[in-house]
Amino acid sequence: MILSDVLLDAHGQVLLPQGAVLTENMLALMPRHNIDMLPIQAPPPTPEAIAAQQAADSERLAYLFRKHDPDDPLDAATTLLRSYVTAYRLGTGEAA
Repeated sequence: MILSDVLLDAHGQVLLPQGAVLTENMLALMPRHNIDMLPIQAPPPTPEAIAAQQAADSERLAYLFRKHDPDDPLDAATTLLRSYVTAYRLGTGEAA
């Protein structure tokens, strides 16, 4: 486990720096300092997990906009909304 923030004691003294790898010995000392919880860094998602999430998001967007015809020139507002929502949900940052 990796510490995500600096760990301070009750007096503001640094016990462990951000990014410290926590060992069993370090964890055993935490009750001595009245520390009940630690900020732990979450592991980064795997490429497979990212791809699965993007596929699920794309499927959800297709369902939400199922009644929308992207080729309909009279429905430009919905086309613009869909492009912004798609860019946001898929993390592309590019709206058409």
